[in-house]
Amino acid sequence: MKPTHAIINPPRTEGAVLVGHGGRSGTTLDRSLEELARLTDTAGARVLATVNQKRAAIHPATFIGKGKLEELKAQVDALDADMVIFDDDLSPAQMRNLEKALGCKVVDRSELILDIFARRARTRESRLQVELAQLEYTLPRLTGMWKHLERQAGGIGTRGPGETQLETDRRLVRERIARLKKELEAVERERETQRRRRRREFRASIVGYTNAGKSTMFNALTRARVFVEDRLFATLDATTRQLVSPTRQVVLLTDTVGFIRKLPHHLVASFHSTLVEAIEADLLLHVVDASDPYFRRQIAAVEEVLEEILKTPRPTTLVFNKIDRIDDPTVIEGLRVEYPGSFAISARTGDGLVPLRDFLWAQSAERAV
Repeated sequence: MKPTHAIINPPRTEGAVLVGHGGRSGTTLDRSLEELARLTDTAGARVLATVNQKRAAIHPATFIGKGKLEELKAQVDALDADMVIFDDDLSPAQMRNLEKALGCKVVDRSELILDIFARRARTRESRLQVELAQLEYTLPRLTGMWKHLERQAGGIGTRGPGETQLETDRRLVRERIARLKKELEAVERERETQRRRRRREFRASIVGYTNAGKSTMFNALTRARVFVEDRLFATLDATTRQLVSPTRQVVLLTDTVGFIRKLPHHLVASFHSTLVEAIEADLLLHVVDASDPYFRRQIAAVEEVLEEILKTPRPTTLVFNKIDRIDDPTVIEGLRVEYPGSFAISARTGDGLVPLRDFLWAQSAERAV
């Protein structure tokens, strides 16, 4: 008798409906939803449809208006969607109300990005950082996670074990947050010891919008093997390698986590020990995807995050990457004119990397004088 083999079906990919809110220009909203779609794909879900709310005012209870909520509910039912993803952050009350009205899981932008970071975290440090950010995001939302507390708070019948359990969970979360912060402080002390040894060398950090090609450029310059993928947030951990010239001039080059529009504040705070590599660098190489028609907005988004984490501005050089995707050479010349002192490269083909290396070594030699 032949053995029978059970057929194991692969897990079903979750389907999502995306929701964007007005108050922005149509182009800005479309670009924002396009980015949300890429985040959704990176998180492993399928985009089934998008819904736009045109009204400027935010509904305090459900974020979107009653009519738009009914339209969204019809979309969810028709497409058999597993979740609805909002391009903005929702309050705990809004999330509870929306889940009740839509009958499916509701995720906001911060929660989606946190989920991606949790999937991408590979080192102990990044796992600690992500868990801390997730717990700080979850803490004010704990009430909604207790289904047996769905009755209106206060009054007869609502005091008892359930309420005690909620307070217990809050205490446990706060204690875990405190432990994680202590562990991250220890990791940061280790990093500080490493940085003290490196301060004798010239240090350059690569920053930029996620998926601008930072890690590809890092690998091309240093012959490292940092993980590269054509998805958002492929790299979460700071990696440092030496770049040594034929005359033994040394540059310590660091690849850092990518930035994004509306990066959750919890993540910025939790990844401080990683981002400090950028804070203490002698030079920032701001990598920009030159082939993206909206690269100026991405430059502004990165500068906004840098302004938040940097105590004092650092010398910054723009590096326009992916020029192999630009057919018109006058566009590249226009970038050099508009942004004097910048570099135009293709990290994939190697075009323009030699002048960039020479520039870094010259900066290192200048600092050594």
